[in-house]
Amino acid sequence: MNRKIALALATFVAAGSAFADDITIDPTPFQSTATRAQVQAELAAYKKAGVNPWSTTYSPLRSFVSTKSRAEVVGEYIQARDRVAAMTREDSGSAYLARHGGQPAATRIAAR
Repeated sequence: MNRKIALALATFVAAGSAFADDITIDPTPFQSTATRAQVQAELAAYKKAGVNPWSTTYSPLRSFVSTKSRAEVVGEYIQARDRVAAMTREDSGSAYLARHGGQPAATRIAAR
């Protein structure tokens, strides 16, 4: 009987330590980087343009116009798909980079 009570008590104590902690409140007061006039001017510009990026119906692609043809985009995709697949594999592209001598040419950055 004592074993059952001890086991129940140990289970209760272990479960009690799994509770989440209290929230942490940041004591630093918020300080805006924009003036009231700047915020109001930004709001007026959104209203004038008829675009509200915080709206649930906002679609940034509504007025998008591509400068490339479909064939150009498909060609770029085919050209880059092996490199992208290699860089997103389990080894994060290390085997690909070892075979191709470091960073891919498209992402190589050099200071001169």
